[in-house]
Amino acid sequence: MSSKEKSGPLPFVVCLLGIGAFLMGTTEFIIAGILPELATDLGVGVARAGLLITAFAIGMIVGAPAMGLATLRLPRRSTLVLTLTVFAAGHVIAALSSSFTVVLAARVLSALATGAFWAVASVVATTAAGPAASARALGVMVSGSALATVIGVPIGTWAGQAVGWRGTFWGLAVLAAAAALLISRFVPADEQRATVSVRSEFTALRQGRLWLSMGATALITGGAMAAFSYIAPLLTDRTGISAGTVPLVLIGYGIGALTGTNLGGRLGDRKPLTTVTGAAIGAALILLLLIPLSHYTLPTIVLVVLLGMTGMAVPPVVTSLAVRFAGTAPTLAAALAVSSFNIGIAAGSWIAGSALDSSLGLTGPALVGTVMVILALAPLAALGAIRATRTTAPRTPVATESGPEAGTPHESETHPAAR
Repeated sequence: MSSKEKSGPLPFVVCLLGIGAFLMGTTEFIIAGILPELATDLGVGVARAGLLITAFAIGMIVGAPAMGLATLRLPRRSTLVLTLTVFAAGHVIAALSSSFTVVLAARVLSALATGAFWAVASVVATTAAGPAASARALGVMVSGSALATVIGVPIGTWAGQAVGWRGTFWGLAVLAAAAALLISRFVPADEQRATVSVRSEFTALRQGRLWLSMGATALITGGAMAAFSYIAPLLTDRTGISAGTVPLVLIGYGIGALTGTNLGGRLGDRKPLTTVTGAAIGAALILLLLIPLSHYTLPTIVLVVLLGMTGMAVPPVVTSLAVRFAGTAPTLAAALAVSSFNIGIAAGSWIAGSALDSSLGLTGPALVGTVMVILALAPLAALGAIRATRTTAPRTPVATESGPEAGTPHESETHPAAR
């Protein structure tokens, strides 16, 4: 394949899926921006309100593989429309309720739909882009989620402070309904493809490196989100930033995340393991520095931006690897990649909430995040050792870093167009 083909424009469907990713990212991260207002309105403490973040993550953990398998025989376009419809319904239920329990259940319902959307959309995007640009396509799609932190979360936070969190939820429901119509109109119908059974999907998971990469992903993402989930109280009560300025800081985080997803996607097609390891080391250092420097405004803002960049560089790379490992049965692998992100988010936000209520106080979440990301270096080291073994094994064809790290032969060996 020529460099021109590799670097050419991605299919329009990838950008379209980014719209759905924008809504999914907004609803997942918005709670961090409106946590104090939501807790006050529902009559619960901030740490308890943080369970809405944990519950959403758990819903995605279950929803991504379960709904991915349940909709395996449905046309992918129909599945995407269905998930956006259920997503909208979950937000309407939450906006109409004054019960914390009902809102919690509605968040789980929305999360189930979100997990299914990510699993199917990841396969659609990588299939449309082709193997040589799969990580870049996912980087662009995930940019929709990162853009949510630049536009969606700050606007939603401002709206939550101005008219209440319910207004934010109503807005998300309306936008999800509009996105469902847009996707039903412009996403092409499935081309004829071989029917994939549930058994073949499970068979495709016999990859030890897949589970190591997912473990690393859970720890890295969970560590970054442990700190981000409780960033609002840290900024207002420790750094001394006014509540009205918090959305501006979240925009900075979103710009960092947007940069990280695209950079991670571009680097991940060639050097996936190096990209993920570099992001992990960077995130660990940033979280560690956030503990002593969060008393100071400018350093804190810079570190929050860099945290978005390093934390969000991981998802497109690992999801691309998951789809590549699975071969002709990628749906469950992509779904489990989504689950691994959210296992980390659920664990990180839950432990961070406990740390926030402990003697560690406002810096507890950052400390939890630091430990989690450092632990991620163990499975990454194991992946590096496997790569080194495969590279030095007798009669193994010489390949660039992308081959051994991705678990596939060099591109020229697998794609006729590259010859």
